[in-house]
Amino acid sequence: MQNVKSEFSIKNLENISGIKAHTIRIWEKRYKLLSPERTDTNIRKYSLESLRKLLNINLLYKNGFKISKIANLEPEKISPIVREITLENNTENISINALKLAMVNFDVVMFDNKYKILVENYGFEYVFFKIFVPLMAELGILWQTGAICPSHEHFVTSLIKQKIHVQTEKIQNKKSVEKSSPKFVVFLPENEIHELSTLYLNYLVLSKGFQTIFLGQSIPIKSLKTLLSQNEVLHFITYITVQPSRSNISNYIKLFYENIITGWENKLSIFGPQAKFLKSQQLPENVFVFKNHETFVEQFLTQPVLI
Repeated sequence: MQNVKSEFSIKNLENISGIKAHTIRIWEKRYKLLSPERTDTNIRKYSLESLRKLLNINLLYKNGFKISKIANLEPEKISPIVREITLENNTENISINALKLAMVNFDVVMFDNKYKILVENYGFEYVFFKIFVPLMAELGILWQTGAICPSHEHFVTSLIKQKIHVQTEKIQNKKSVEKSSPKFVVFLPENEIHELSTLYLNYLVLSKGFQTIFLGQSIPIKSLKTLLSQNEVLHFITYITVQPSRSNISNYIKLFYENIITGWENKLSIFGPQAKFLKSQQLPENVFVFKNHETFVEQFLTQPVLI
């Protein structure tokens, strides 16, 4: 893993904060809010502390503080005001910005406090789809463009995984299922490692009262064949972000169908970015593609199986 990024360009600041570079320059000149260093070629470079300060300023500005008033605030007074706002204001943009601020500061307490308030007010599914999914999409772009380093993204991903695991365990402790209910196998194909969405799918299936077998990352088809010895009808669920690639996904489904579905009553449901290259009318029997969770729930998770 790379070291924590400590120098940022003005474009990095624009991408992370959402404040245009032109506006940042005006704030620097007019209000002396930031004091970047300069390279030998006179290009601005900003410290991690400057990024933190800009995120704080942005949060205050979006909550009605005039930029002139922010400029006159003592530095030690800004952080308490920001914390108060992040805990009280639960709009989606403010919440996402609060979690980004927690990321930059590697502040677990700030992340957890904001998360707890959101879950209490709106429930876990809202937090996952309205806060975590947009946040991770944004962080993915920031990572690809070099605005943040893997340390930041791993920090947030790790915390989100923790939250899903806790919610999953709560369901497992509270609910039981009919032994005759369908059993769902949640996995990622070989060389696919992006597991956040499958962790949520596992939680979702359990929350509807069905049994799951969660296998996690990078599972070859030949390993899935060992499950067939149970002589149970299985519904496999996967989420394809990168692998198999667009050019290989049709062949993957063909192999899966021949090895896991043919001769059995098993099913395969596919989610993820690569699924958009599949056409439902061209899929073999018992293979399904879903663009959203709601359609999947409606089709396969509506049986009342809770005891």
